[in-house]
Amino acid sequence: MKLLLFSDLHCNAVAARSLVDRSSQFDIAIGAGDFSKVHRGLDEIIQVLRAIVCPTVLVPGNNENIDELREACRDWKDVHLLHGSGVTLQGMAFYGVGGGIPVTPFGDWSYDFSEVAATELLANCPPGAVLVTHSPPFGAVDSSSDGQSLGSSAIRATIEATKPVLAVCGHVHADGGKYEHIANTPVVNAGPGGVEWTLPAGAST
Repeated sequence: MKLLLFSDLHCNAVAARSLVDRSSQFDIAIGAGDFSKVHRGLDEIIQVLRAIVCPTVLVPGNNENIDELREACRDWKDVHLLHGSGVTLQGMAFYGVGGGIPVTPFGDWSYDFSEVAATELLANCPPGAVLVTHSPPFGAVDSSSDGQSLGSSAIRATIEATKPVLAVCGHVHADGGKYEHIANTPVVNAGPGGVEWTLPAGAST
């Protein structure tokens, strides 16, 4: 299964069009949040992204909430919006949680969740799924430009417990386009450029 992974477009229509142009080469596209900028421009960037030709999985970032994302995507037939929920596509389970985890310092506009709330949202993640979160797990692709780890302990604990075949995230821009491993799980901080990833044969549930 070939996946096209992306995050943190922040209204970058040029990057979004590039993803659309490449989408025919993939089985599924995965967007790990922050399509808009501080709740602005979401409709416009989703209008570009809805031209993706393969099934698409999205979670909200901290710049848009799940209700805003549902409204923006209301006429997009082959999109699957996940937030404390999952879907099975082409035999593979996907599970997603959006928002900033832990709570960011950005203020009330940011769509954030505490580690306790995140643990509840992640509780139903099945073993061996593709886990899609906006925030990275603590200690993997979560380093700020000054080297501080900004990731979530709840997401890391979920990866350690459920052993996803792949974990996709964004949020921490300095690590965009990079990947690391937690045990045998690759963790990809996708970034706006789009990362190509092939799941190993037999990974589907």
